[in-house]
Amino acid sequence: MKNLGMKTAIAALTVAFAGEAIATEWNVSVWGKRRAFTEHVEKLAELVSAKTNGEFTMNVSYGGLSKNRENLDGISIGAFEMAQFCAGYHPDKNRVVTVLELPFLGVANLAEEVAVSHAVYAHPAATEEMAQWNARLLMTSPMPQYNIVGTGDPRSTLADFEGMRVRATGGLGKAFAAVGSVPTSVTATEAYQAMESGVVDTVAFAQHAHLSYGTINRADWWTENLNPGTVNCPVVVNIDAYESLSDAHRAVLDESVDESIEYYLENYAKLLQRWDDVLAEKGVEKVTISDAELSAFRVQAADPIRAAWIADMEAQGIPGQELFDLVMTTLENTRKGN
Repeated sequence: MKNLGMKTAIAALTVAFAGEAIATEWNVSVWGKRRAFTEHVEKLAELVSAKTNGEFTMNVSYGGLSKNRENLDGISIGAFEMAQFCAGYHPDKNRVVTVLELPFLGVANLAEEVAVSHAVYAHPAATEEMAQWNARLLMTSPMPQYNIVGTGDPRSTLADFEGMRVRATGGLGKAFAAVGSVPTSVTATEAYQAMESGVVDTVAFAQHAHLSYGTINRADWWTENLNPGTVNCPVVVNIDAYESLSDAHRAVLDESVDESIEYYLENYAKLLQRWDDVLAEKGVEKVTISDAELSAFRVQAADPIRAAWIADMEAQGIPGQELFDLVMTTLENTRKGN
């Protein structure tokens, strides 16, 4: 009886340990608060849990695991298994994906943004560079073209942009600098305070961020058609964590990406539909930039910045021209497919 009891106990422990081995729990580092920008991450967590009957779960942390500028570093050392970051926060660490932040690429909607982002993410140069940080690119966080909010008199010409202090990162910051503005790359979470304290006159964001970070609450005006470009913010996973997943769990994760992106697009579309109501409610004037001013902006910002970026990448051994051509070809093919 004693032997039987011992065998039963050992069997119970074996089952318990087997159960532990099957269960997978990931920590996910994002920032700010839950918003349109993070809905695909939340959806992904929901899907993997549902499809694995709770055996694979994700704990999404809003700033509790890392600062937003340090998420890629956290991934590199395995501090957490998944994270979101924006290329403009540390362009020297993610040079390849900064092709997606070049000004005036001509991306017209979120579906096109997804297509060009994932095409670049799949390029061997992107895979190789991210591997240096023990990171695997999983999915993008597609955002519409940025536009600026500001206080005081509206700025509707390039002459108005001269000396304008604008919160803008990456390629957008370079675009504004090209027309005489003074860009600063404070993080999204610091933008409201920078605007409130007068460190910046204007803030460049996508619509959801103007809402989430409160910059719309300080705004007198918003440029409805400046559309100089956007910021690229990948979601990455730690390579060791990804490779240690069971085949079944890895398959669930991979197959859930498209579903999560689709949910994100549907949710963001709802936000865009009510944007005009938000502006009216807060008394924010819509400023339309003339075609002539937009054309002049492109001439001063688009071609020179693109040429400089390609030359800089090629000098570092990164196929800059090939990556830019990939974006353009993907855009063309995506439009043909639609």
